[in-house]
Amino acid sequence: MIEGVQVIPLRRIPDERGTICHMLKGTDPHFIQFGEIYFSSVYRGVVKGWHRHREMTLNYACIFGRIKLVLYDDRENSSTRGELTEVFLGPDDYSLAVIPPQVWNGFKGMSDPLAIVANCCTHPHDPSLSERMDPFKNHIPYDWAIKQR
Repeated sequence: MIEGVQVIPLRRIPDERGTICHMLKGTDPHFIQFGEIYFSSVYRGVVKGWHRHREMTLNYACIFGRIKLVLYDDRENSSTRGELTEVFLGPDDYSLAVIPPQVWNGFKGMSDPLAIVANCCTHPHDPSLSERMDPFKNHIPYDWAIKQR
């Protein structure tokens, strides 16, 4: 796992009325602070990425559908510099991915008709404090194609 990244299993409480899906509480040991929460939808096969934030920690949970989240560490002083991590988020692994500042990240939709990702981040979004790159033309050694394993 990339230095500073955490993947924390989350609690789901299903009953005959529906399901409660926990995400983040102020009392959680990995909670830092509240900046904003937003939801991002992504269609099957679409890649949203690459991007990284200078100061913001991201807290991603896939609340509907399934995504492949990919992280890349090119931080100069990181012990995991040059490492890639894939995390699959969705109903079969309902977890919170905590992504520290300066880690490149992107995700690919894997479900029809779409997936919805919740992000409870530590700072309000400021475009001047983030960077974006084309998901296919960049220096990150990752291929978004399906891997037949």
